[in-house]
Amino acid sequence: MTFTAVGSPRHDLNAGDIGKYVTEALPLALSEVDGSGKVLVLPPDGTRIHSKAGFITDLLSQQLSREDRLGAITPALGTHMPMNEDELRRMFPKSPLDKFVAHNWRNDVVELGRIESDWIHSISEGAADYDCPIEVNRLLCDGDFSMIVSIGQVVPHEVMGMANHLKNIFIGTGGKEIIDKSHYLGAVYGMEHIMGHIDTPVRSVLDEGYLRFGSRMPPILWILTVVGPRTPEEALHVGQPAGSLALRGLFIGFGRHCYEEAALLAQKVNITLLTEPVKKALVYLDPREYRTTWLGNKSIYRTRMAMADEGELIILAPGLEKFGEDAGIDALIRKHGYRPGAEIRAAVKQDAELADSLSAAAHLIHGSSEGRFSIRYCPGPKISREEIESAGFEWGSLDEMIKQYPLENIHSGWNTIEGEKIFFVSNPALGLWAEEKRFRNEE
Repeated sequence: MTFTAVGSPRHDLNAGDIGKYVTEALPLALSEVDGSGKVLVLPPDGTRIHSKAGFITDLLSQQLSREDRLGAITPALGTHMPMNEDELRRMFPKSPLDKFVAHNWRNDVVELGRIESDWIHSISEGAADYDCPIEVNRLLCDGDFSMIVSIGQVVPHEVMGMANHLKNIFIGTGGKEIIDKSHYLGAVYGMEHIMGHIDTPVRSVLDEGYLRFGSRMPPILWILTVVGPRTPEEALHVGQPAGSLALRGLFIGFGRHCYEEAALLAQKVNITLLTEPVKKALVYLDPREYRTTWLGNKSIYRTRMAMADEGELIILAPGLEKFGEDAGIDALIRKHGYRPGAEIRAAVKQDAELADSLSAAAHLIHGSSEGRFSIRYCPGPKISREEIESAGFEWGSLDEMIKQYPLENIHSGWNTIEGEKIFFVSNPALGLWAEEKRFRNEE
């Protein structure tokens, strides 16, 4: 059942539009569920601050609070660090802080059931042969809620193909085992065969899990967004800077159909296909969002299919502090470094600690160029050159790179600076960049 399906590559939905659609859909959805209990709201965390989910969560919390039906707000952290008060206030300025419940992926989960190894072996075309639990934060089963509202942005993703929908549930509020096994499944199946695609092996596992075990949770209302940068002309028209973000689509409903519609639009809005490979790419990581390579390596994931053999990827990372969001994963990254997939798969067989943290192994595979191009990280003062190089990257001076490539003179996409052609990505979380023949697997 779909309540709202509005959008196109040229839509620019404003706050009034969002408010109208959300406030109209919520009572319609509540009328479809049993009971008059509280509602659990599941937005993304601060790493998806551009999703418009913060504004939507504020709308919902105010509307539900007026009816005394706001039960809790649980950001779908996955393995990310919990949001502190400043981060919550930045993303959710009008939602009550006392309603936020942080997800703990190591301790707060319950298993709904398991998908058997034969099924996963088949759906992955032999890439993986383990079983996989379907896990969620216990609030989703034991919280006595009448409805769950899951909010988030549909955008190309290196594990899922397209982010959100059931990823927000089973990964965002899932536990260690499902996060480990889903991420490793995506990595060994092959990131290039997944990114930007609507149906993938990992998506199939989550769909099957919900089909079998979803009845143990309350009904889930999905509020899905598609966000993309404005053209200079569009930005001028609405009085915003060039490259500012527009809400291109909003999809609200029960079931999978709203995800499919959002994903089709996201393919048009968030995938940039290039007719030639990129010999030199420059990616900027906002220090307010990117403090670890666990997140910052989106700069690698989302550009890897665009990079030319022997090319150079330069990552400007002024806020970089460490590698993992979690102390244990940070230690594993430091131990093994970002190496080609074959090396990491071999390490999984030899190192019991890495085998017990398959999401870290998957991340190490994703963060490698597979030897095709160089990756030069240019961090701020909180992480050293020795640390960068020991993790398998080349190091660069942030100050020197910014002098060579002044950000105020660079725009997204192709630039020519002192005769050198470079490709600039201002925020890798917002899309996928690929040489067309690589994306279509025509090589």
